[in-house]
Amino acid sequence: MPTIVPVILCGGSGTRLWPRSRASMPKPFLPLVGDNTLFEAALARCPASGGFAPPVVVTGRQHLAHVEAQLGAVEGAQVIVEPSARNTAAAIALAACRLPEDAVMLVCPSDHHIGNADAFAAVACAAADLAQEGWLVSFGIEATAPETGFGYLKRGEAISDTAFRTAQFVEKPDLERAKAFLAEGIYAWNGGIFAFRVKDFLAELAAHRPQIAAGVAEAVAKGSEDGQRFHPDGATFDAVPSDSVDYAVMENTARAAMVPADMNWSDIGNWHALYEALPADESGNSVRGAGEAELVDCRNVLVDSDGPRVSVIGLEDVIVVVDGDDIMITTVAGVQKVGKLSGAVNQ
Repeated sequence: MPTIVPVILCGGSGTRLWPRSRASMPKPFLPLVGDNTLFEAALARCPASGGFAPPVVVTGRQHLAHVEAQLGAVEGAQVIVEPSARNTAAAIALAACRLPEDAVMLVCPSDHHIGNADAFAAVACAAADLAQEGWLVSFGIEATAPETGFGYLKRGEAISDTAFRTAQFVEKPDLERAKAFLAEGIYAWNGGIFAFRVKDFLAELAAHRPQIAAGVAEAVAKGSEDGQRFHPDGATFDAVPSDSVDYAVMENTARAAMVPADMNWSDIGNWHALYEALPADESGNSVRGAGEAELVDCRNVLVDSDGPRVSVIGLEDVIVVVDGDDIMITTVAGVQKVGKLSGAVNQ
């Protein structure tokens, strides 16, 4: 089996889980599900004992202190400090330019929750085997609901017992299309987890987005090392076009493949997604944080308080968050608008 290099992308502005998550301390670095932070959990899913190489973490200056505090003493880990945010194609290319050309990269967001780590490891190994054969592989997350907040992958012809060509990358659909996708049974959520060989990714990037490939390569060539940190050249990197890896590479390559992944995954993309990842009582209520809560005649209510006692009576499908002097209350239907609140936007 090839050695798999986890490439963990750490960014985000922390608006959709405001006020708990903030620009200064976004969700990867918070213990939202269980005692570990989402970033710590992402690292723990890729242990050396499971055939994983030391991780490469790509992050911005503003999150460097959090990354290094939570990375701990992982031997051989490398932290690439992005001079500016240029989206996922450039971030992944930074890591690729620092790795051997035959290495298999496993690209993972740092802020997802995966409840079944064993299933994740099994899919990672299957994806790495495909990557060794020159495929650019996406994890196709089993779709369990007609979600409109995710992109989808359409399954094409079988490559093996556990893998398929990706017939199509589909943008976030409206509700009717999402329901049709679910009914058809050959669509999976695109979770933004990928596996490919360094040389295959860089070749595809050069073919489809030559400015990104050349700009990142130059920024790395002019960069400097500082212990486990690597600093690409800022002026060069700042000029690199901003594009997602999906648009830049995955939707354009003729070698796109997908492996189905049923691993209790959530992107924790809003307060309702967090509620669904947490244990609840028989009425569907969930309480987390340091504060106490009393819920009377409530159903499907999440209370997250960092201190003040919260009392709720007779509410259903509501989320209450207390963070210092900020209190945010929303219905489940309103969670997508949290990031547009002035408190979240004007950090």
